[in-house]
Amino acid sequence: MKSVIVESLSENNTQHLAQLFLELWPECDFEEELESCQEIAHSDTETAFLLKSGEIYVAFIHVSLRTDYVEGATQSPTAYVEGIFVKEDFRRLGLSKKLLQLAEEWAIQKGCVQLASDAEINNTASIDFHKKVGFEEVNRIVCFVKNLS
Repeated sequence: MKSVIVESLSENNTQHLAQLFLELWPECDFEEELESCQEIAHSDTETAFLLKSGEIYVAFIHVSLRTDYVEGATQSPTAYVEGIFVKEDFRRLGLSKKLLQLAEEWAIQKGCVQLASDAEINNTASIDFHKKVGFEEVNRIVCFVKNLS
């Protein structure tokens, strides 16, 4: 494997982040995700870091500051992992830990003392990953919607 370089989100790589978003969330729309990435690039309360191997973007973490209620958090604002993704061929190489370290450093610079995240209840790989890198499970919920018409 080639060495991996870190890039902070900027106008120069928002398109690449949007592409990675679609790999994690394939039901999303590229144009909407690109617009979101451009907003993140200009935000004081959100950021993203990308990892690049050669000319290929292989991973990202998107982190934000949440001032609303965060399940299990005791401080506000709380840094929140909105998404983390590593392409399959680059997994199990420590890249996600590297991304989390970048997010933690950013969160500390923003005055946070906690980093939170979530995973779908049936996404056991994500749950296992979170526990492995030091997150503590604080709650499980099942969400419901009832159509009124």
